[in-house]
Amino acid sequence: MLREFRLPDVGEGLTEAEIVKWHVAPGDSVKINQTIVEIETAKAVVELPCPYEGTVSALMADEGQTVDVGAPIISVEDGAGGDGAGPGREALADDMVPDVRKAQASAHAPAQDPAKEKRQPVLVGYGVKTSATRRRPRKPASPAPSAPASSAPASSVAAAAVLPASAPVATVAATAAPVAPVAPAAQAAQGNGAGASVRARVLAKPPVRKLAKDLGVDLTALTGTGPQGSITRADVEAAVAAPSLATAGGRDTTAREERIPVRGVRKATAQAMVASAFSAPHVTEWLQVDVTETMEAVRRLRTLPEFAEVKVSPLLLVAKALITAVKRHPMANASWTGEEIVVKHYVNLGIAAATDRGLIVPNIKDADAMSLPGLARALGELTERARAGKCQPAELSGGTITITNVGVFGVDAGTPILNPGEVAILAVGQIRDMPWVVDGQLAVRKVTTLALSFDHRVVDGELGSYVLRDVGAMLEDPLRMLAWS
Repeated sequence: MLREFRLPDVGEGLTEAEIVKWHVAPGDSVKINQTIVEIETAKAVVELPCPYEGTVSALMADEGQTVDVGAPIISVEDGAGGDGAGPGREALADDMVPDVRKAQASAHAPAQDPAKEKRQPVLVGYGVKTSATRRRPRKPASPAPSAPASSAPASSVAAAAVLPASAPVATVAATAAPVAPVAPAAQAAQGNGAGASVRARVLAKPPVRKLAKDLGVDLTALTGTGPQGSITRADVEAAVAAPSLATAGGRDTTAREERIPVRGVRKATAQAMVASAFSAPHVTEWLQVDVTETMEAVRRLRTLPEFAEVKVSPLLLVAKALITAVKRHPMANASWTGEEIVVKHYVNLGIAAATDRGLIVPNIKDADAMSLPGLARALGELTERARAGKCQPAELSGGTITITNVGVFGVDAGTPILNPGEVAILAVGQIRDMPWVVDGQLAVRKVTTLALSFDHRVVDGELGSYVLRDVGAMLEDPLRMLAWS
């Protein structure tokens, strides 16, 4: 019996995901709960297990393709009898996760009126979309009728012929350039002795056509290397990477522009940042701080047995200082709903992380309840998972206040944008030697700049100043953390 596995919502409430990497191919044997594919949502990269045991019949989505929740992505032949029709075709194994069950059920639910649906921008670590988008089913392609001799130029292209979903794909390249030599089919069309125009029938799957359009590649000018002469992603990429056959004014015109699709984490982050910047009234305050004593405390902590197996950095004490400050001033650890202010008496500390996939903000749950060694360990593990793209969805939502460490990039500070749903974010600049007055005498000290952005609907200037002042005071004298904790 042929069974289709539909894309689940993996418990995040999102409406679509991108196929990152297939771990199986048509003809492979699979077992229940075997990892078959990696998908990227607006929050994280997630590995999906197979709900069936059997043989892979077809992959119904390409790597790099964005798929709606509820759409079929793979079919598996389980060896049982039957023609695949009926409820058994969509049934899931009993031990599959509940979220997949819900996604399967939702795939057959009546579509809601799109006018009543509202999509919310989703930042990594914040919020969900409230509805699912549905695409109209594609109509099967049909050969185009022959055109009259004078109806169109010889290079006109007929309707696309959709290839089997198992056709090979390759990683997307991102450099635009002139196309490769003309394919034989196109040459034949152009070489018609009577001057009649013949429409070339180009075999290419929809994702390949979209890639070609984005990169400015004419499919009729390519020679396909796929099944039945179809054009693959690799063919498009080869055309993009091919040396230019013509130059302008003696200059090579290859790779003058680069086009990077905006999707996944980067797209969600961009939407959320725009929403945050234009909805919450941001105010930013600055404070230069002598952190010489903090740097000495870091050096001493590294020698203690409790920290022997964890990384101790200045960020650890900055995090502890911010946690202590918001416990003293809880309104800075809150959210604005429009109707009320929700004050959080716990701290889920967000750490902004720059990754290859874009900015993400995973957070440490209940960071205020952790010991200093525990907080150091949590920071180290969170950073490693973020860089590897392995943060779990739960780590990317529910944050209450955020730190962004721009000092690692060698800059003094910036004006950070609030993570939506939070009312404060602290930016920490680089720590460097600067002249400083100590007890009336000029000295060289370790100095950093702190920048606190806050939502003025919740945090007024006085409260924001108190929070920033307290963080600065604890970094100047780390013993204050013990006194104020």
